[in-house]
Amino acid sequence: MREYELEVLEQYEIEVKGTRKIRGAFFCEAKEGTMLLKEADVSDRRAPLLYTVLHNLEEEGYFHVDTPIFNKEGNLISESRDGSRYMLKKWYSGRECDVKREYEILQACRNLAELHSKMKWKAIKDTKGMHPPVGRHLREEFLSHNRELKKVRTFMRNRVSKGAFEFLLLEYFQQMYTLAERVTKRLEESEYDSLYQKSIENQSLVHGDYNYHNILFTQKGIATTNFEHFRVDVQVQDLYYFLRKVMEKYQWQENLGKAMLDAYQSVRPLDSGELEYIALCLAYPEKFWKTANTYYHSNKAWIPEKNVKKLQMTIAQTEERLRFLENIFTFIL
Repeated sequence: MREYELEVLEQYEIEVKGTRKIRGAFFCEAKEGTMLLKEADVSDRRAPLLYTVLHNLEEEGYFHVDTPIFNKEGNLISESRDGSRYMLKKWYSGRECDVKREYEILQACRNLAELHSKMKWKAIKDTKGMHPPVGRHLREEFLSHNRELKKVRTFMRNRVSKGAFEFLLLEYFQQMYTLAERVTKRLEESEYDSLYQKSIENQSLVHGDYNYHNILFTQKGIATTNFEHFRVDVQVQDLYYFLRKVMEKYQWQENLGKAMLDAYQSVRPLDSGELEYIALCLAYPEKFWKTANTYYHSNKAWIPEKNVKKLQMTIAQTEERLRFLENIFTFIL
């Protein structure tokens, strides 16, 4: 551990027994328990909101979350000599959710449903003057993505020198863009707007980055970590994201997808509007947009071969994804 990080730990009322580096952070064994020191990726304004959400989950009986720890000055963010900002959080000895084990995936779905049932900002006491961030309306997001896709196509068409990536993207552009527009239109006709407004009224919170890296299996049960992207939003956004990540690895295997939805619903049943929301998010060509947008904002003169493969995979999985939606959600565009 560098001297700077050791100095940061001295700002806390803890007795450190040992430290080791893990994935850009520092795992600390202290007399007071297991902790993690990492560079803070939340603002000074957002840190107390994060603490409030996680402390409330602990109060509600969901004990295994990475709640930030206050330093001796009563702050959640500590600075090192070089000006770097750090946060010390409770941590857990365990391993990440293994997506090769289906029963762990299903446990993670039940865990998410349990979290959602407890994540309501308005149910938290002593939040006067505190306002949680609110997620962007999905229609705005889709329209923004659609505009960006058109911008990328215009740029590519005007390029004199084109490589494998540009030719592949242009070949499938119209198919993907038509799909994006159809999903956007279907969203406007769906129950989404009332679902979004209801989430704001109820102040329902999402994790914001619920994936296998942030789900730890410990001897005492599942620990959920890295809530930094929490916000008020439609809660099944988390389920959509986790489902998509897993399905991409399983080539949209229908039995597993249905089992994931069933596992979540065994704890928190979904209504027709929420199921339609998940289907709409899955139908939108998100990966195609993301790959195209990354290309546009990076050094366009050099396209790594892996990006061509990524684009090929995205295109290849589109048909499988739409078949999955038709068979599992009876969703047809």
